[in-house]
Amino acid sequence: MDLWFTEKQTKNVNFTCRIARTLHTETSKFQNIAVLETEEFGKMLVLDGTVQTTVEDEFIYHEMITHIPLYTHPNPKMVLVIGGGDGGTIREILKHPSVELVVLVEIDERVVEVSKMFLPEISSALNDKRVRVNINDGIEYVKNLESNNYDVIIVDSTDPVGPAEGLFTLDFYKHVFKSLTDDGILIAQTESPFFNRSLIKRVYKNISTIFPIAKLFLANIPTYPSGLWSFTIGSKKYDPVSTNLQDKYDIDCKYYTKELHRSCFVLPKFVQELLK
Repeated sequence: MDLWFTEKQTKNVNFTCRIARTLHTETSKFQNIAVLETEEFGKMLVLDGTVQTTVEDEFIYHEMITHIPLYTHPNPKMVLVIGGGDGGTIREILKHPSVELVVLVEIDERVVEVSKMFLPEISSALNDKRVRVNINDGIEYVKNLESNNYDVIIVDSTDPVGPAEGLFTLDFYKHVFKSLTDDGILIAQTESPFFNRSLIKRVYKNISTIFPIAKLFLANIPTYPSGLWSFTIGSKKYDPVSTNLQDKYDIDCKYYTKELHRSCFVLPKFVQELLK
């Protein structure tokens, strides 16, 4: 039987790939969860019909959302990850020797458990002694924090619909700002500059209103809509573009490099215009 998975990325664009078999499917309290074995990208995690990650290309997203802020901060010890229940961002964070504690706040416990069961290549670090998994609403978690003790906060969210919609608002970023140390850094995935232009413009405006330094950078991720993906940084003190990386420790990566750290902030003209 010839089996295909199709994600409806926009009303006019679909993403389709051949699958060998379905490894798992269930409906949690929040969403439908599926793990598919694809011919091209290996195992794929799908939430409500939307591709979240694949074994073949996950390293791009997880390395870029992690190493840009953690190399920018001179001594990141306390890191908060909102979303990212698959564990890939956690795995990359723990490559940094200064990190003492990572708190993962994931709203859907089943995403964590399914990832542990079917995606060990991505989720392996979730059992590390430096990791605390908190099954909670990330918006409420940040809102209720009493002190500013996180050096880096990573918003590793799904698309801005359903439970994740509130993670792209001005009010949420204000709470994140208060939760960061005096030299803390926020980074958020901010969707495709082809298909989500108005969202990128709004999010960048919100973050640049709150943080003294705001920057957007790009990465190429084959299984995400359009293949071109954006991330937005808000920093209280450190500019990621002017960070001196020469004497920094080296880590094992497949996509991120110290040279790429700066070059990824060089934006095509059409993306620059989104930020005006």
